[in-house]
Amino acid sequence: MLTIKILGSGCANCKKLEAVTRQVVTNLQLDAEIIKVTEYPDIMAYNIMSTPGLVINERLVSAGRIPNPSEIAAFLNNAQSAN
Repeated sequence: MLTIKILGSGCANCKKLEAVTRQVVTNLQLDAEIIKVTEYPDIMAYNIMSTPGLVINERLVSAGRIPNPSEIAAFLNNAQSAN
């Protein structure tokens, strides 16, 4: 199972990243847990300067932007093949 974390305070971009990520997970029929990380100290543990952030299996793959669905699918497929 993949562990996906959305890093952000709950702003519009953070919500959009979560929605797009959930859609990609559904489309790919992946077994994944999606966790929202909203506390500032927890976000800073990933050493990012701007949100939203996307973490897959404890690896930061994107920060400060919303990747398009095909990028997210590639991140997820890479993480899945690494397991």
